[in-house]
Amino acid sequence: MTRRGFTIVELIITITIMGILLTLAVVNVNSTQMKSRDDERKADIEAIATALESFYSIGIDESTILGRYPATGLVTPTLNITKYLRDVDLKSFMAPGIADPGLTFISSTNTGTSKDNQSVAGVLPQPTKSQYVYQPIKSDGSICLAGEMDCRKFNLFYRLESDNIVYKITSKNQ
Repeated sequence: MTRRGFTIVELIITITIMGILLTLAVVNVNSTQMKSRDDERKADIEAIATALESFYSIGIDESTILGRYPATGLVTPTLNITKYLRDVDLKSFMAPGIADPGLTFISSTNTGTSKDNQSVAGVLPQPTKSQYVYQPIKSDGSICLAGEMDCRKFNLFYRLESDNIVYKITSKNQ
């Protein structure tokens, strides 16, 4: 008697093994994509911080005031970003998957931050994985609103997708 096919047990074992391998592959791809998006967020924030430090050092063409950062008016409209931060790539202001810097790069409305990097108590709006929050601060510690010229430092907040923790980058001139 010759066998002409597979038994049910052999088929079940084969399908189970294939299912396990497929599950492992999908999980690995998802975590790799998440890490890639987080790396992009970190690179974006570093590029924004570098552009802000450049503004602090050289200002803009029609300005003679140096040693200050842009106020909250920097973030809207997109034209202001290119006006204040020349030679900056607008893609740095767009979180992964977001096509409009006006939806991604927003300004904070208060200064109630905590000291550690993982908490932003009191910062409104809270940063999300699709939004970066810019917080220009005056020398007295209050928010530097649009049109004000006494922006002596800044904080940039962003949230990573992998650990859901908010991170903060501060200006070099704190």
